[in-house]
Amino acid sequence: MRKIILLLLLTGVGLSMFGQDLNCVVTVNAEKVTQTDPKIFKTLETSIFEFMNTRKWSDDIFKPEERIECQILITITEELSSDKFKAQASVVSRRPVYGSDYNSTLLNFVDKDFEFNYAEYQPLEYNDNQYTSNLTAMLAYYAYMIIGLDYDSFAQKGGDKYFLKAQTIVNQASNSDSKGWKSFDGTRNRYWYVTNILDPKFAGIRDAIYQYHRQGLDQMYNDQTKPITIVTKALQTLDNTNRTSPNSMFVQLFFSAKSDELLGLYSKATPAEKSKAVSYLTRLDPVNADNYQELLTGK
Repeated sequence: MRKIILLLLLTGVGLSMFGQDLNCVVTVNAEKVTQTDPKIFKTLETSIFEFMNTRKWSDDIFKPEERIECQILITITEELSSDKFKAQASVVSRRPVYGSDYNSTLLNFVDKDFEFNYAEYQPLEYNDNQYTSNLTAMLAYYAYMIIGLDYDSFAQKGGDKYFLKAQTIVNQASNSDSKGWKSFDGTRNRYWYVTNILDPKFAGIRDAIYQYHRQGLDQMYNDQTKPITIVTKALQTLDNTNRTSPNSMFVQLFFSAKSDELLGLYSKATPAEKSKAVSYLTRLDPVNADNYQELLTGK
């Protein structure tokens, strides 16, 4: 896991000297908006950037180069009033692979259940213990999910603390009128994502995330054969979990982040390893089944 600089804590060096947890690129796309002054959305973009990048989301100390790479693209789809908007948010996060300049995608999700209020220069207020607005609740939720997934990829179930924080936000926001926070709002929303992650019956998926990244990808700088075998074992772990609880949002989002990476990874694998992986992949990610089958034909 990312290093905590204990010596500096013991010598009393303040946390403010170090970078925060996230390195988040923020874009607000308001091309469809015709009535509201476009300057408002530039102000919103700056406010979200500061909200995500200057707030301390974890208890750990990150060097600037250790900050978690992520991006949020908010596309305004409709003006509901002068200060209320309907939008969708595309959220992506990545983590570095040891011994390379490659970043592996951990999260790639489009959240379509997103409405919020915002007036120009309105401060983005947030409190972990209280729901204040749908905008800041959504941003904080994804900050904690991003950190939780990152920590899970470095240590087995290392993200527990942050997933629990995200779940607290879901519980608080479920009393609001906003969509995406409740079980009956759909099958792919904020409620179901964190609920799946914390459900013991999906614990195998979190084990697979650790296997895949820490024991697989991070070891490829030295030898590719054994790490690819470990990645295949991670797919087997996913497959076992999926057989018990099929079509979970957690599994679907794993492959929305990993399908292209897996195609590249197994393009260099042995025929036997490809065959084993493709049998898992076509069941787990049927949307991309044809692409996986091409690994066997060499197309």
